[in-house]
Amino acid sequence: MLQISYANYEALRAHGEETYPHECCGVLLGKNEPGTGNRVQQLVRAGNTRTDSAHNRYNIAPQELVKIQRQARGLGLDIVGFYHSHPDHPAQWSPTDFAEAHWLGCSYIITSVDNGKAVLTNSFLLTGTTEEDKKFEDEAIEIEIAEAQAGK
Repeated sequence: MLQISYANYEALRAHGEETYPHECCGVLLGKNEPGTGNRVQQLVRAGNTRTDSAHNRYNIAPQELVKIQRQARGLGLDIVGFYHSHPDHPAQWSPTDFAEAHWLGCSYIITSVDNGKAVLTNSFLLTGTTEEDKKFEDEAIEIEIAEAQAGK
C-alpha cells in the first residue's frame, strides 16, 4: 500500500494539469514501512527532459535524480517512488513505463489528465529481485486526510 497525504496527492495531480498536454514527472520521498508499504512524506517536482515526445514520455535527468537523492538523504528520507501523468491516456502503465522502471520496491504513480483535468490516479509497485523478474503490481493508495480536515 502507498500512503500519501491529501496535500501531496493533490499536488501531484495539479502538477499533471499544469504541464498538460505534456507529461509531468517527479519523485516521491519517504520511508518504506515494513508490513504497510511506502509512506510518502515529500514530493519533488522534476523536469521532463524528453523533447522528442513529451506528450507521451518522460525522463528525469540523471544529474537531477542524484541531486534529489542527496536531498532525500539530507532529510533522512529515501526515494520511495516516482510519479508522472498520462495526458489524454489511461492511468495505466505502458510498455515504455515498464521498460524504463528500474527502482525495485518503489511505487510508480500515474495520473490520467483528460483535456487538462486530472481524472484518475493509480499506483503500481515494482516488485521482483532483478531486471529479469521485475513486474508491476497494482498498489492501493491510502490518502491521509487528517490534515485536510484539520484546516476546516
